[in-house]
Amino acid sequence: MKQILFIVVLMLVLVTGGDAAVKSYQFTGVVKAVDAASMTVEKSAKESWQFEVGKDTKGGTPKVGDRVTVYYKMVATEIESKPAAPTKTKK
Repeated sequence: MKQILFIVVLMLVLVTGGDAAVKSYQFTGVVKAVDAASMTVEKSAKESWQFEVGKDTKGGTPKVGDRVTVYYKMVATEIESKPAAPTKTKK
């Protein structure tokens, strides 16, 4: 689920160019898979993230086994909101 969320967020950032005011983050690890549109980076045995790689992404094309640092921004693509439950007041 975490990987899907980051893919969606990264897609939006790459499509819109991101917002300069949005905080930047980084993820460092070893490249486990690469194709034309994405790459999977493993930080540890329990943590791997998949990043979308667009034509506007800066830097070279990493190969499997390379150690990389990916810089990314988190941007909401959809927000589902539900009203807060009414609070009970004591009299």
